[in-house]
Amino acid sequence: MTNRLVIIPTYNEKENIESIVRKVFSLEKAFDILIIEDNSPDGTAAIVKNLQKEFSQLHMIERKGKLGLGTAYIAGFKWALENNYEYVFEMDADFSHNPEDLVRLYEACANQGGDMAIGSRYVSGVNVVNWPMGRVLMSYFASKYVRIVTGMKIHDATAGFKCYTRKVLETINLDKIRFKGYAFQIEMKFTTWKFGFNIIEVPIIFTDRTQGTSKMSGGIFNEAVWGVIKMKLRSFFTKYER
Repeated sequence: MTNRLVIIPTYNEKENIESIVRKVFSLEKAFDILIIEDNSPDGTAAIVKNLQKEFSQLHMIERKGKLGLGTAYIAGFKWALENNYEYVFEMDADFSHNPEDLVRLYEACANQGGDMAIGSRYVSGVNVVNWPMGRVLMSYFASKYVRIVTGMKIHDATAGFKCYTRKVLETINLDKIRFKGYAFQIEMKFTTWKFGFNIIEVPIIFTDRTQGTSKMSGGIFNEAVWGVIKMKLRSFFTKYER
């Protein structure tokens, strides 16, 4: 067991899950993995269970259905705190996030003073591969919109590749995080920022999945657009003390 845990939510990821697990465990720096499995009908859980026979540092929480990205990560965060991890990572199962960048996110928190590190697609230009231009523009301007509404100086507000230090997750009341979809990523960054924690953006290259099916939709961004305004308004009536 290390003090670093990578949380990977899965739903129908049979094409990717074994490869991503083996890649993370092959890194020079050791990480544990927690899979949050939402009852995938394609047999993802069975693949993970088979891998657990080989890797003692591979863990899994099985849930009854597809309950939302935010609730998956909240379950993972609580498990990480209960099991005394110091650094907790979010990562997709589909290789859109390069596992080798886990080390860079860790270094940003462990050695560069970060309380949260974000794998950022937009901090040094637009570093996205294999996305249609419409989706790139939607994502890029969504982050610009969040910067304007919230005041956060973060270039990639919707990023889902992150490292949290334990103190951030202990400070945030996880039961009061409202969003369940991709707006969850915005809310966690905003709450971390409002508490005064240091957020570092680490430039990455994001590569769209080549196996499996994307879970992204226009409705997810609609949630973010209106949700960000509500989130900002609620913040005027919330105390952020630590």
